[in-house]
Amino acid sequence: MSNSNKIYPPILEEEVQKALSYFPVLNDVPLEFKFKKNIKRSTMQAQPRFSKIFSPIHKREYLILIKTRFKLGDVNLPIEELPEEILIGWLGHELGHIMDYQRMSNWKLIWFGMKYLTSNKAIINAERRADEFAVRQGMHEYILKTKDFIFNHADISEHYKKRIKKFYLSPEEIMELVTE
Repeated sequence: MSNSNKIYPPILEEEVQKALSYFPVLNDVPLEFKFKKNIKRSTMQAQPRFSKIFSPIHKREYLILIKTRFKLGDVNLPIEELPEEILIGWLGHELGHIMDYQRMSNWKLIWFGMKYLTSNKAIINAERRADEFAVRQGMHEYILKTKDFIFNHADISEHYKKRIKKFYLSPEEIMELVTE
C-alpha cells in the first residue's frame, strides 16, 4: 500500500497512518515501512535508504524495517497481532529516529551510523532522542503504553526488558518531558 511518498504493508495501514498523523513534519519525507524476517535485538529499525545516503537531506529516503514476528515466551506472534496502540507506539519511536536523521548532514549521519554500531553510549543517546522526538510530537501515551506492555508482560524475556531499561527513556523521564 502507498500514500504518495509513504509505502507500507496494507495489514498495518491503520497503525502506520495513526503514527504518521503525529509527524506532519515528515509529510514530504519518503518512507517505506517494510517487513523483515529477522532484525537483531530489535522489533523495528529505522535507517536511511543506502542508495540515497549522499543525496541532499530533502531528497533522502528512509526505511522502517518491522520484524515479522514477536516472541512472547513460547508464543511467536505475527507482529500485526500485537495490540494496535503498542504497534503505534513502536512506529512512533521509529519515526522519532527519522526526525533525528533529518537534522543530520550526510557525513554526520554516516558517522552516527558507525558510532551506533560500535558504542553503547551512542545507542543510548540515539534511542533516548527517538523517544524524546516521539513524546514531543504528542505520542507520550502510546510510548508509555508500549513500555508498560514490555515491562509488565510476563512472557517477555528479562534480557529484553533490561535492554529497554538501559537504552530508552523511562516512563518517569517521559512524564517529565510531558510536564515541561
